[in-house]
Amino acid sequence: MTSVETLSNGPLFGLPLPDLWFGLLFFIFGTFLFLDGFDFGVGALFATRDDDAEREQLLAAIGPFWDGNEVWLVVFGGALFAAFPSVYANLFSRHYLLMFAILGALILRGLAPEMYEQRHDERWQRWWGRAFVAGSLATPFFLGMFTANWLLGSTTLVTLPGVLVGLTVVALTVVDGVAFLRLKTRGDLRADLQSDGYRALAAYLVLVVLTLAGLYALAPGLQPVMRSPLVLGLVGLTLVFAAGYALATHADRYYAAFAAVAGLVFALVGVVARLLYPAIDPATGLTVETAVVPTLSLNLMSIGAALLLPLVFVYFIVLYSAFSGPIEAGEAY
Repeated sequence: MTSVETLSNGPLFGLPLPDLWFGLLFFIFGTFLFLDGFDFGVGALFATRDDDAEREQLLAAIGPFWDGNEVWLVVFGGALFAAFPSVYANLFSRHYLLMFAILGALILRGLAPEMYEQRHDERWQRWWGRAFVAGSLATPFFLGMFTANWLLGSTTLVTLPGVLVGLTVVALTVVDGVAFLRLKTRGDLRADLQSDGYRALAAYLVLVVLTLAGLYALAPGLQPVMRSPLVLGLVGLTLVFAAGYALATHADRYYAAFAAVAGLVFALVGVVARLLYPAIDPATGLTVETAVVPTLSLNLMSIGAALLLPLVFVYFIVLYSAFSGPIEAGEAY
């Protein structure tokens, strides 16, 4: 048989490729939420700083990273389009207003720091500082709304679960931002951020409870899955990671606290993925198996992903290694 015939006859090595691509999709989404999440969190914390030097430290901390971190959102969209094109088309057409809102918030978040640094005029910086905060808060909120609407198959723009998930994601990004800034700053600013982290963590846990309760009450179809061992285990892990973050923060173990936030992010994304599976677009009834592309295309994409994704990880390892350690005094965006 030709190589094309071989690739068309079945999945590579007999692997469950549709399920693996579903898992990869949410792994990519979790990576974006973790890495760009601390950028959003830093933007939210920008509103709590009045001192110009401290604001410059916050901008300098994320300067080398934020545009690279957004690559993962592009990879997420590309993976969804490549593996599940019908889902991509349905989701983005059904929620196009949310898509434009997310893109607008991302543009505002990216443009604001650049404009903020162009002039050292008080009024100018005040307004662009507010734009930076607004974009940093709006992006995770709209992403949370989009995720909830996707999970529930909702065709309505604003829903109670969407608002709850949006607020939950915002609180999580603030926790992420505090953990990152305590890695990158020194002195009084680092110490002041500790209490911000505790407050954001408490808000996140309360919102997680409210979100789960709201989903249980408003989506009866999800109740059996919410009681499943995997979901209960991920909720338990969330409490473990939250306790780990609090203990590591108290002990000034900055890398451990940052790792605990990664656990919080992937636990949340894991809960969403499990509640969704085996469906991938509840609004249309599409499942992972019915929505995935043909075998030949899936095999070729899997080979490409196996070759390209390690290169992406190498790039990020080099990036974060090159700009590791706390920012120095006087360093600017």
